[in-house]
Amino acid sequence: MSIGRVLMVLLCLGQGACSMSSAAAGGEVRGAPVVAPTGAVDASTLAGHHWKLQSATDAQGARIAALFVRPDRPVQLDFADGRLSISQLCNAKAAPYRIEQGRLLLGPMLSTMMACVQPELNALDQAVVRRLGGKPAISLDQEGAMPQLKLVTVSGDVLLFTGQPTAETRYGGPGATVFLEVAPREVPCDTPVASGTTCLNVRERHYDSHGLKAGEPGPWHALVQTIEGYTHAPGMRNVLRVKRYASGTGAGDVYVLDMVVESQSATPP
Repeated sequence: MSIGRVLMVLLCLGQGACSMSSAAAGGEVRGAPVVAPTGAVDASTLAGHHWKLQSATDAQGARIAALFVRPDRPVQLDFADGRLSISQLCNAKAAPYRIEQGRLLLGPMLSTMMACVQPELNALDQAVVRRLGGKPAISLDQEGAMPQLKLVTVSGDVLLFTGQPTAETRYGGPGATVFLEVAPREVPCDTPVASGTTCLNVRERHYDSHGLKAGEPGPWHALVQTIEGYTHAPGMRNVLRVKRYASGTGAGDVYVLDMVVESQSATPP
């Protein structure tokens, strides 16, 4: 797959800009999502949280170890604009969804096509899609400090996800999507407040609706703010899709990692 095609798929997964392709993962879905009756599953709660897999057991109560290949990176579900996105797999996936009579129904699923060295990761993709595509029962528990999302498959598997507020929820509105290229090495921060420390060296990149590079990159500059969810590895050049939010304070904007679009080892500039 060409770099342009990879970028296009990645952009589509995050922005819903592409038509669905490949085999359906569940029942056919057309048009806007149909939400279950009030009190069953609250659509705003679904959309306002990242849902991280906390536990998974089969009909006999045994832990489903195949769903926890990377314990530090649990499977994550995100519901937004009628689409379910699944991350922390070998390949990112997304599909239109609806909730009908207490069950989660998925339409045709779009997926990136990255090869994974670990066979367990490839198996993880299949294990997750098989369970989500089987029209599992869905319910929400909002009694505790953090909401819980439960999916129960027809075979009796029980998947429990814990909700963590999205950046939109935390910062009170949608952020602006920005692509930042991060240079392999950090540079001295150029503000009095951060004097004597180093910052990420970044420049803004631009892409068209097909995921291809467009226009000229912006100038390199030190980014004083950190990017939530991103840890820089010296010697690696990355292109990140981030969301930028107004912090409402004098500390400047807040940047939250949405996706790593490109990553490669490179000689520092």
